[in-house]
Amino acid sequence: MLKNLHVKNLALIEEAEVTFNEGLNILSGETGAGKSIIIDSINLALGEKVPYEMVRDEEKAALVELIFSVENDYQRHALEELMIEPEDDCVILSRKILNKRAVARINSETVTAKELKQVASVFIDIYGQQEHQTLLDKRKHLVLLDSFLGDDIAVEKAKMKDLYDVYHVIEKELKESEIDEASRNREMDLLRYEISEIEAADIKDNEDNEVEERYRIMSGAAKVAKAVSVSRDAFFGEGMSVSECVGRAIREFTPVSDFDDEAAEIYKQMNDAEDILNGLSHSLNSYLDSLEFSDEEFYEVESRLNVINNLKGKYGNTVDDIKKALEDRQAKLQKYEDFDVYREELLQKYEFAKKEMLDQCEVVSGIRKKGASALTFKVTQSLIDLNFLDVKFDMRFEEVSPSENGFDSPEFMISVNPGEPLKPLTQVASGGELSRIMLALKSVLAENDKVGTLIFDEIDTGISGRTAQMVSSKMNEISDSTQIIAITHLPQIASMADSHYLIEKSVDNNVTLSSIRLLDHEGSIEELARMLGGVMVTDAVLENAREMKRLAENEKRK
Repeated sequence: MLKNLHVKNLALIEEAEVTFNEGLNILSGETGAGKSIIIDSINLALGEKVPYEMVRDEEKAALVELIFSVENDYQRHALEELMIEPEDDCVILSRKILNKRAVARINSETVTAKELKQVASVFIDIYGQQEHQTLLDKRKHLVLLDSFLGDDIAVEKAKMKDLYDVYHVIEKELKESEIDEASRNREMDLLRYEISEIEAADIKDNEDNEVEERYRIMSGAAKVAKAVSVSRDAFFGEGMSVSECVGRAIREFTPVSDFDDEAAEIYKQMNDAEDILNGLSHSLNSYLDSLEFSDEEFYEVESRLNVINNLKGKYGNTVDDIKKALEDRQAKLQKYEDFDVYREELLQKYEFAKKEMLDQCEVVSGIRKKGASALTFKVTQSLIDLNFLDVKFDMRFEEVSPSENGFDSPEFMISVNPGEPLKPLTQVASGGELSRIMLALKSVLAENDKVGTLIFDEIDTGISGRTAQMVSSKMNEISDSTQIIAITHLPQIASMADSHYLIEKSVDNNVTLSSIRLLDHEGSIEELARMLGGVMVTDAVLENAREMKRLAENEKRK
């Protein structure tokens, strides 16, 4: 669940921090007080596109930080899959904006916005006007159905996807094999040439590295040889070389070498130096001999390197790639040379894979159709709870070309008035009805939902009175198992709050600021009275608010 929200330097908010609780968290306030900023800020921390114009003071950093508690094994497993390790069973998501550059972090570790979204989806769903509109996208209906079925369909769907992947590969190979004889002969000639080219090169394992190293050494050998030769002459050449100087010094010092202990030690050091020089002479001469090579040998190495690099340019970056390319071409040539046999075997494999895949699609479709009946029955009951008195809600299935999701193309159908036939949801529902339908679906899906937090923005669009009361009851029902954070302007919904927050706007030194605070019981009643009565909050309105709060509390205790 979402435990804490921290916002700094965004829009009308200079700095605000909110601690959310379990159950139903309601946010209310006058129009223009900044309610939308809260949702926009949360979206920002969840990885949505950064609206840089929201930054209040461009000279300072803007920050949004969310702290989520890990509530269940599903979340722990999902985080493990994403390689995220909770700290004290919490995960912190944040977005910092400075100089029109946004930095996303998870537990203080910098991540991409995409990674932030992936982790956020483990914890939270946000439903606003845009999400309500997703009900008008027929493709989303299958997603909602499969979400409802959850583990009941997961294994069979995974099996279906695997079978489809096998079928799709064979189907692609079959299409690629549909070439005429002339094209096939041209392809075979090319394959034979490429096979011959690779086989003729006869490249050995790791030969490319060995030849490159030999070429590098030979290319630099002349320069190295010159340096070795000059060094050797400096140490051992004619005239006043180092070796000559040391030899002369030893000859001169020999007669006095036993004069005393110090002279003997110096003489020993002179002889040690001569031994070192003799070893150095051997090393220099040996190394110089190893650097000698013929122009013919260098040409052979250079030519071999060109052959290997040419093959790499055509068939892959490594010797293993080249050998794999040879195997692939040999196999393909064999298929073309025995084309009739290959084609017949491929057709048999295709038909077998297609049947297996379609059979599994049938299995999944059967589960979906059975599950659709259960889903639409439960949604219908929820819609009745939400004041759709004569509603009919169903799901129509069409069969389309198979994909990894099967061949089902289901669509929600609804009738909201007596005597009207079922029609696609896209043709019937108004904005307010879409909000309630989404709430009804969410109340049913919440039974299998593993996210800990739902945020409802504009869930009260187009509703009032008795319908608003029923919406509040449904939200209260969902909040028994899932944390809900909802922005509303309706007192019927606000009265049901377990935690009621007031968003208000003030002016300080000609600067407009928004703030958010948790209301106590009496403060919540006063806010309900404002929502009921507008500017004039009379004693009667206040008493009405008190009664509304009392009735809501009684309902929550049921």
